[in-house]
Amino acid sequence: MPYSSLPPHAFWKLCREDPGFRLDDVYSPKARIGSDDRIVTAGSCFAQNISRYLARSNLSLLDVEPAPSAMPEEVARQFGFGLYSARYGNIYTARQLLQLVRDTVAGQVHDAAIWERDGRYFDALRPGVEPEGMSSPEEVRAHREDHLARVAGLLTQMDVLIFTLGLTEAWEDRETGLVFPSAPGVIAGSHDPARHRFVNFSFGEVMADMEEALDLLCEAAPNLRVILTVSPVPLTATAAGDHVLSATTYSKSVLRAVAGELAHRREEVDYFPAYEIVAGLPFGPANFEPNLRSVSPAAVDRVMRIFFAAHGLELGAANSAEQQPADAEADPDSSEICEEAMLEAFAKP
Repeated sequence: MPYSSLPPHAFWKLCREDPGFRLDDVYSPKARIGSDDRIVTAGSCFAQNISRYLARSNLSLLDVEPAPSAMPEEVARQFGFGLYSARYGNIYTARQLLQLVRDTVAGQVHDAAIWERDGRYFDALRPGVEPEGMSSPEEVRAHREDHLARVAGLLTQMDVLIFTLGLTEAWEDRETGLVFPSAPGVIAGSHDPARHRFVNFSFGEVMADMEEALDLLCEAAPNLRVILTVSPVPLTATAAGDHVLSATTYSKSVLRAVAGELAHRREEVDYFPAYEIVAGLPFGPANFEPNLRSVSPAAVDRVMRIFFAAHGLELGAANSAEQQPADAEADPDSSEICEEAMLEAFAKP
């Protein structure tokens, strides 16, 4: 009988009867991360937690756009410093990742991605990194060119990329095909129905975008290893016409399926089940704050402890949930810099 030789974690009943649901067995990496590996992080808001833990470990987390030395940490975060390995802000979709890699390889700056608000100008592909905007389109272009040059260096240095998939929904410029991390008009710019359209990427589209992005990344770094995760954070709002619960289920299902298929198909790709550890059926609301959207510090801590242990690494005390700032639980929405969360302001009572 083929099932008789399976380990305990293969059976729901045996996992259910274990106080920790046998989560120590939930992840077995294809290859362990070593202290000499140069790690790059990117992705949706939840990925900021991964960056934070890695930055406080003895691992080598690359940062090609560090904050000025005299800038306070909280101010630096508001301006996009220290969230990821470069100042690209949140990358919610596979299409965004592909755009960034394409633009980096080509050194291309898009005029269609410069938005205006009250006489200030913003990089529409990372609108949150300069909250007050810039004085001119030329200044935006100069900052964008410098950013892409730094990312180009990052791509050739990295050994491991940890990328968190967050959304399938995005807003697209009809003329150029560019997609943005926030809808036009939320941070800057204005929504023009003739110019902008809502898109909800399918499994096939997300897969194709990830395949092309991975091919380009592996050209830049031939020995690259990629660890994919899926954010457990529900959608703040959906423009798909569905109930937000159905929209969230669709989005996460597509992203989880893509990540699993890529890990199965490509030797350099691995999948870490952060989504399951937080949002899986046995756990439910217990891993979330009262808003049922923000992941609790304790749940983040559990995710990272499992990740570190699977790679044979120790998670230092400075990283633990008990060591987080006192206001982390009091105001969970403030712990991550997240453009998508701004959509709550548009909800009608």
